[in-house]
Amino acid sequence: MARFEIPRGWTAQAYTFAVDPTPAQVRAFRSHAGGARTAHNTMLAVVKAVLDQRAAERSYGLAEEELTPSLNWSLAGLRKEWNARKGEVAPWWAENSKEAYNTGLDSLARGLDAWSKSRAGERAGKTVGFPRFKTARSRRSVRFTTGTIRVEPDRHHVTLPRIGRIKTHESTRKLARRVEAGTARILSATLSEDSSGRWHVAFQVLVQ
Repeated sequence: MARFEIPRGWTAQAYTFAVDPTPAQVRAFRSHAGGARTAHNTMLAVVKAVLDQRAAERSYGLAEEELTPSLNWSLAGLRKEWNARKGEVAPWWAENSKEAYNTGLDSLARGLDAWSKSRAGERAGKTVGFPRFKTARSRRSVRFTTGTIRVEPDRHHVTLPRIGRIKTHESTRKLARRVEAGTARILSATLSEDSSGRWHVAFQVLVQ
């Protein structure tokens, strides 16, 4: 996966705000987070099935070139496989932003990359295990990197793709002022639910 290069004179910073969503928006948040989980689990099952099949074929004495073709574990590769399956496994997929599914696929691609490098001795630190399936109890979150992502001029609302305008619990003036002055650029926004059930939006920002 490509590494993002921070321009000279800029630095990455996060701004997090609690939000006060409507009941309909909470349902949309949960639907998006559920979509991310579905994409992650669907493609993890496919990856695992292919690995198991290849292992079984090796045990039968098949040569490497005769094995079931391996999957491309990059984000682009997983996305291609997901798009071929989403109509069957998630017929409701169009209800959410494509970023919901990208969130799940990106986390899986990163997990597989870390596991593969760890197993090959190419990764420093603790041994990384094979990615696990996410359950309904897993932390709900979804990350947006494209589309309309902004803090509104009134300092009390933010806008995210598909979900629209969301009221914030606190003022966004610290970030809004910098964006308006041209000394901050929003890269992404992540919606997440904490253990108490409160939702937050975290903006990943480049600041000058």
